[in-house]
Amino acid sequence: PPAMRDPDALIGRAGVRGDPDRDQHFLVDDRVLDRLPTYLEEIDADTTHLLEIGGGTGALTDRLLALAGESGEVTVVERDPDLAAFLREEFTDAIDADRLTVIEGDALEVDLPDFTASVSNLPYGVSSEITFRLLPEGKRLVLMFQQEFAERMVAEPGTSEYGRLSVSTQHYADAELVETVPKEAFSPPPAVESAVVRLRPRDPEYDVDDEEFFLRFVKALFTQRRKTIRNGIRNTAHISRLADPDAVVDAADEDVLRKRADAMEPAAFAALAELALEESGLEGD
Repeated sequence: PPAMRDPDALIGRAGVRGDPDRDQHFLVDDRVLDRLPTYLEEIDADTTHLLEIGGGTGALTDRLLALAGESGEVTVVERDPDLAAFLREEFTDAIDADRLTVIEGDALEVDLPDFTASVSNLPYGVSSEITFRLLPEGKRLVLMFQQEFAERMVAEPGTSEYGRLSVSTQHYADAELVETVPKEAFSPPPAVESAVVRLRPRDPEYDVDDEEFFLRFVKALFTQRRKTIRNGIRNTAHISRLADPDAVVDAADEDVLRKRADAMEPAAFAALAELALEESGLEGD
């Protein structure tokens, strides 16, 4: 394979320093950078159009161009104008060959291309919002997070990490933590360890008629994770927007009502959400 650009040399050419205050931590460990694309290859992902959120100085971009190959393309979203300009300069050849597009802007606001998979070292401050923008697209994703966040994404019911994030993530995809990444792999090192999560889209094994309500209902019940589901339903109508929470409590099974949110499988939340809509309906409907 062609020799990849050296991450430290890229930072030098760009004339920048990572800035923790702006959530900028550049991944500089060659071994981690080289491994990230392999997590897509292992699951035979379609790599014809790769999306990278937060291109930085282009160390990962370089490897994604190699993964996409001569006939594939990469789109990078970078909100820092100086870095976007540097990427356009550093990768002029790839841009001229229509293999790379650099979009300058906020990944939560720009129009995303019709990508086939994404590998990204996400800005941690907005990693949750970006992830839930990408997950509904139904594509294979390899994303870098703070380790604690990653552990919550992949958590099983009944564990202390299991929560709203676990249910919401696993509603869209199989989530697997594939690698823990030490602070020293970044410049400047962040305050915490990081981890790489691989997400493979799939349909859940339960039906949800109103996805927006389902996700809001899960969020509501986890705001009271120490309380029983019975109390959770009654105490969180201002979040779930249920018109008649008592009707839901009256209709639900006693064994469900006695549980706490962190013991509920996603399918159990889905069934309860369907029942809630049937028995109560929403405020203002």
